[in-house]
Amino acid sequence: MWVKICGNTNLEDAAVAAELGADAVGFVFAESKPQVTAAQVAAITAHLPAGVERVGVFYSHDAEEIAETVETAGLTAVQLHGGLDEGLLVRLSERFGGRVTIIQTLHWTVGGENGSATAEHLAAEIERVAALGIVDRVLIDSKVGAAGGGTGVAFDWARARGLFASAPRGVHLILAGGLKPENVAQAIAELEPWGVDVSSGVEATPGKKSPERLASFIENARATVLP
Repeated sequence: MWVKICGNTNLEDAAVAAELGADAVGFVFAESKPQVTAAQVAAITAHLPAGVERVGVFYSHDAEEIAETVETAGLTAVQLHGGLDEGLLVRLSERFGGRVTIIQTLHWTVGGENGSATAEHLAAEIERVAALGIVDRVLIDSKVGAAGGGTGVAFDWARARGLFASAPRGVHLILAGGLKPENVAQAIAELEPWGVDVSSGVEATPGKKSPERLASFIENARATVLP
């Protein structure tokens, strides 16, 4: 089970996540509570183990701006949160030449559309991503109002089972939204994602991770046995 710890704002939290076995640590460059700058992240990534993925979360649709941040901050992956933009995926793929992993975020609207409509819409978007042949990781996150990430709210897992079960071959689905140590095992058992992503669910206070909650989340995620 691939595990990403997102919303890091300091070296201590990112280093503890890596030490505890996280596969990836994430940094949010979009306007948000855990927003960081490229310079801040560069001071963190320089001290992380080589095998840990360093993921930048972007709402921008400017390929050059994203690429410049990747280079300055020392990132190995980008996570796009600004909606599906096929042109941006193509531009980034050409710009990175396979050196940087691209993760496309898609959103399950909470409290808006009914579940079946949301699932059908996301299934169509996942098919569009798969057809491009550029991205093999798609993250499904909750959208609550205008907030498309870091909400701490889970979407309807029961309604999403079919979506996760029918993912196109070669597309790895990552589950996010409202995950925490107490429910990650249940989420994995219900949806069988390729990976999980958590931010606020492992915080002690806003912007500061809890080592205990980090350890519990990673342990519970990895202990879940899938069929």
